[in-house]
Amino acid sequence: MKRRDLIGQIEKDGCILIRHGRRHDWYQNPRTGVCQPVPRHREIKQPLVQHILKMLKD
Repeated sequence: MKRRDLIGQIEKDGCILIRHGRRHDWYQNPRTGVCQPVPRHREIKQPLVQHILKMLKD
């Protein structure tokens, strides 16, 4: 999955960017308080995408 598509999905679900790291950006679900790193690769493999979305879901 393209990184920009993943970011769009995360932000559509209500998550916010909390900080930029060197190799990852950190997003947080404000309702649950869960934070998850998102790598800065152009393409992110599907198992990792599923994990990120699962962790940031309500």
